[in-house]
Amino acid sequence: MSTKAFKNEKLAKIKSNIEKAQVAIVSDYKSLTVEEITNLRRSIQKEDGDYMVTKNTLAKIAIKGTPYEVLSDVLTGPVAIAFGFKDQVAPAKALSKFIKDTKKGEIIAAALDGKLLSAKEAKALADMPSKEEIYAKMLGSINSPASGLVYTVNGVMAALTRAVAAVRDKKTA
Repeated sequence: MSTKAFKNEKLAKIKSNIEKAQVAIVSDYKSLTVEEITNLRRSIQKEDGDYMVTKNTLAKIAIKGTPYEVLSDVLTGPVAIAFGFKDQVAPAKALSKFIKDTKKGEIIAAALDGKLLSAKEAKALADMPSKEEIYAKMLGSINSPASGLVYTVNGVMAALTRAVAAVRDKKTA
């Protein structure tokens, strides 16, 4: 494959990821082995994302005119980009967990809703609950008063039933 064709193919792949992405996280990969990068890519793909090692010049061309253009200044040196397609938190969690487990690599920055997040803010993004966890907490909060009401009504009905049974037993004895 010619170099120009390879670059065009890589550029198209980056552009397609950017079009689908809700978040982009830039990380350092220089201390990682190919096997570790593959494992990280698979863990991010399980979370409906992608992890790409690419040339910075190609990435800068691909993000030009998009909300991820804010990442242009941090695309220096050996960096890779993690994209999240359905959830903004899941790829950050997967990347953060990988870094914590292997003690290799680091998060450099992220772009979310057209805003550049620092490394500290990107790590804080990884600590946030996922959409599913938030939905579960919201449903629990909504369901809690109704459950309490059901238990209260059941308690009153059970007490009334026991009282009626006690009166019946007393009259038959």
